[in-house]
Amino acid sequence: MIARQAHELAKRLSTGSAARAAAAAFAVLTAVAPVVRSQVQVPLVDPRSVAPYVPTPWHVVERMLVEADVTEDDIVFDLGSGDGRILMRAAKDRGARGVGYEINPDLVEEARSAVAAAGVSHQVEIRQGDIFEADLSRATVVTLFLMTSAHRRLRPKLLEELRPGTRIACYKWEIPGWNPSKTVTVPVSGSEQPIFLYRVGLHN
Repeated sequence: MIARQAHELAKRLSTGSAARAAAAAFAVLTAVAPVVRSQVQVPLVDPRSVAPYVPTPWHVVERMLVEADVTEDDIVFDLGSGDGRILMRAAKDRGARGVGYEINPDLVEEARSAVAAAGVSHQVEIRQGDIFEADLSRATVVTLFLMTSAHRRLRPKLLEELRPGTRIACYKWEIPGWNPSKTVTVPVSGSEQPIFLYRVGLHN
């Protein structure tokens, strides 16, 4: 588009310096146009991703851990762990161990750096991988901030792999077809957002 407009301008201008200037402009624009096009390409998204990355507010992280009654005896699995903040806080403040699964390699590196900076690398492991292929059998607590459609897909896996009594804390979206053992709300950006608490084997 840019190159075509410059070419038309060159044809309309008279001979002499104006024509030479227009020709030079045409050459420059023709060379620059591919670079401009390359800079506006949309980045590829892993097709296995089931939710956009939105960091959980810190006060919501705190409330999820409180309501899930996380202690030093727990192994917290965060599915779609993003920047690792839930696991980092569970380890640093509550002494828990943690495993995070995240599909985005950039977020995996960010989370690992944050965990190291917090001094809890010996307690927390961040794995790059598909949450639907994760082995959840060691979890005593699972935290989720995904969408309802992802929770629906996860439901049979949670039932199959988690032991009875395992606690699940979901921020914002519930697990369809399950009755939460408890629901609380937290203020976020001027509105109340829910946290749904479940126990495997109870009402599911």
